[in-house]
Amino acid sequence: MPISFANIPANIKVPLYWVEVDPSMAGLPTINLRALLVGVMTADGEAPADIPLPIGSQAQADLAFGQGSELSRMFKAFFANNFANEVWGLPLAEPAAAAAATGTIDVTDAPTAAGTIHLYIGGEHIPVNVSTSDTTATIAQAIANAINDDPSLPVTAAVSAVGGTGVDLTSVFKSVNGNEIAVSLNYYGSRGGEQTPPGLGLTLPASGFLTGGTGTPSFDTAIINMGEEPFEYVAMPYTDSNSLFDWDQEYGFTDQGRWGWQRQLFGHVFSAKRGTYADLIAFGDALNSPVESIMAVEVASPSPSFEWVAAYTAKAQRALINDPARPLQALTLNDIKAAGVHQRFDFVELNSLASTGLAIQKIGGDNQPMIAREQTTYQLNLYGQPDDAYELVTTLATLAKLLRNQKQAITSKYPRHKLANDGTKFGPGQAIVTPGIVKGELIAQYQQDMYVGLVEDLSNFKRHLLVERDPNDPNRLNVLYPPDLINQLRIFAVLAQFRLQYDRGVDTAIIGPSQPPFNAASGA
Repeated sequence: MPISFANIPANIKVPLYWVEVDPSMAGLPTINLRALLVGVMTADGEAPADIPLPIGSQAQADLAFGQGSELSRMFKAFFANNFANEVWGLPLAEPAAAAAATGTIDVTDAPTAAGTIHLYIGGEHIPVNVSTSDTTATIAQAIANAINDDPSLPVTAAVSAVGGTGVDLTSVFKSVNGNEIAVSLNYYGSRGGEQTPPGLGLTLPASGFLTGGTGTPSFDTAIINMGEEPFEYVAMPYTDSNSLFDWDQEYGFTDQGRWGWQRQLFGHVFSAKRGTYADLIAFGDALNSPVESIMAVEVASPSPSFEWVAAYTAKAQRALINDPARPLQALTLNDIKAAGVHQRFDFVELNSLASTGLAIQKIGGDNQPMIAREQTTYQLNLYGQPDDAYELVTTLATLAKLLRNQKQAITSKYPRHKLANDGTKFGPGQAIVTPGIVKGELIAQYQQDMYVGLVEDLSNFKRHLLVERDPNDPNRLNVLYPPDLINQLRIFAVLAQFRLQYDRGVDTAIIGPSQPPFNAASGA
């Protein structure tokens, strides 16, 4: 019986018609590439800490993690940039002994004309109308009321007990990232119709941000509880050395990492870091992970870094699911507010930041930030020498897609096959593979991957591909798989070698000697 059946017994005697269905030649890889947002929840959030939870709407995020919490605000930024792909939340309890960030808005002078205070808390616009009859205490109360009327904000407000002309702000959640909440006025300026009413005196926190927030969450239990669930795109808003190390170990290439040979789950970790140019250069120099991409953010951006992280992750997921090999450049980070024109990184700074292992962003024509280069922090090989093998997110994203395609083809078509040498004579329909059959399968898969724009150079792939039986284990097949990953158009350089007039001698040499003019009457 040359045909290899998986279920119908070879010694069956009962007539007549029996059929088993085999899907091995029909299936296509259909893995669901989820995003995972990681952040601190508040005490009134209903979700248990450290356990991943699927989220389908902002209302669900608010209920599960607490309105205004770090994680709830991350979902707000995520949904503004990605409405279509599956996303989960991983809530973290507030760190033990953590402190909330605080700051004060002081109303020092009453206005001489009516107008609107254009206040921004964490990049969110909070308009407060004032009139000439309002006192400083009345205005302070109006500001506090306007803030508290929006429970989605990451702060609460209370009028100061002493004097009644100050508004004390307190972050809703306790962690060091509470210090990322900016307090500012008139983001769009007078050209955008925003200016402080005449005569009104307001004093904001000196740094422009809430201060005093402390506490970094522990990720140990949360990472353990992720188990073997696939989470391809992780938004992780903490950039201290311990946090980055924990997530690099979970997603890296060690035996226990998600890119390691045992787990084969793959994935990427995204983050963001606010700082001056000098601080970010020093920060980037100390990093070296192929699975982590940290976006550099100017100090003056009103949007918290944890919302930058969520927006970056959302756009990365949305684009890389469609095509993991296309660059992420020019993808807009919606609802994220950039630094002012005079406060943005310039060309030299952006180029240096990208050369120091940080992802970079710049401003698009719509005055919103857009991804400029999805750099990872990988910069050095194991011997500390400069290396660019993993410098771009698209490299590992493309490789993950290729390996998943290959795994699906092999595990679907050859799940219970026998292994023989090339040249073995066996009947058609037998569940037998040889190195040559597998090599042909890999070449066919490579052709499909090339057709959809993931790889190139089929001839050299064939030349370098090796499939052989292990000399010490007759049941093992070893493969050297050498894909040539397709690249991206990232730089378009032009030498515009202009002329005011081409030299006629050169023209003659190119097109030959000039001819006498054509005479239409004589035909000559």
